[in-house]
Amino acid sequence: MASTERIPDVSEYGSVDPAPPSKITDVAQLRAILHSEENKMFLRMRAVFSLRNNRSPEAVDALCGAFDSKSALLRHEIAYVLGQMQDPLAVPTLIRILRDHDEHVMVRHEAAEALGAIGDRAARPVLEEFLLDELPEVSESCEVALDLLDLCDDGGD
Repeated sequence: MASTERIPDVSEYGSVDPAPPSKITDVAQLRAILHSEENKMFLRMRAVFSLRNNRSPEAVDALCGAFDSKSALLRHEIAYVLGQMQDPLAVPTLIRILRDHDEHVMVRHEAAEALGAIGDRAARPVLEEFLLDELPEVSESCEVALDLLDLCDDGGD
């Protein structure tokens, strides 16, 4: 008997996303969907992945602006896709999130990893600052991010 289960599509980033990108491509519309607390999480996640795939500065801005969402899960996913995008425009926002001790640990950890993935050396002092964070999820993520920056500096060896 053949299975009716469908294997999720792999994104252009090599990841299996928890929601497929929206068919909407207009950044302003996607921003409105993402930023509305009234929308279902699935719709908001679809907007996240559509904005990631858009890759424009406006898309990065829309994603960074959504860190005021009530959902830690959504904020975590936003940090993750900003790391995938590797756009230096996200660095100041990700640094702010990492520094925010009131932010959920899952979001801070993902912000640290995203900073490493982006590879902007301006993040190094902040990542070093949080190497001794009381939360191991944060300190270990900063360690990984710094190792990634070192690997980039060494040419990938």
